[in-house]
Amino acid sequence: MVLGTGDAVLEKALKQIARDNPKSVSVKIAYSDKLAHQIEAGCDFFLMPSKYEPCGLNQMYSLAYGTIPIVRATGGLDDTVTNFSEQIGRGNGFKFKDYSSQALSRTVKKALNTYNKPKAMAKLMGNAFSTDSSWERSAKEYVKLYKKMLR
Repeated sequence: MVLGTGDAVLEKALKQIARDNPKSVSVKIAYSDKLAHQIEAGCDFFLMPSKYEPCGLNQMYSLAYGTIPIVRATGGLDDTVTNFSEQIGRGNGFKFKDYSSQALSRTVKKALNTYNKPKAMAKLMGNAFSTDSSWERSAKEYVKLYKKMLR
């Protein structure tokens, strides 16, 4: 599912892909915050391979919905998404450092491998649901920092 607006050439190409694959691809060239949240909540994964992302909210929405983020380790994405390790059962998503199609492809394959292991996927989704992105948590971190600076 693709939702949004952008480069006209890409929009045209995406529409053609949807016409060629009507049972598996849907494209809506529009802006809709409500539909964006519905789509995100209904997905298994949310791909956000940003070159630069100072903050980012979508990965936090994804975590709250149990939709697993796949992100490039930059800015706020790097701060909020931790790589899932099936061996230790920790992590809430998947991330990669290099801004390359190869790094993205490797990470998507790792995510799909986890998807095909129901117990691992259930653990990962539980980790995502339990991620605390609240202001209360952030405020406590700021208080810790301020106290450290005062010492």
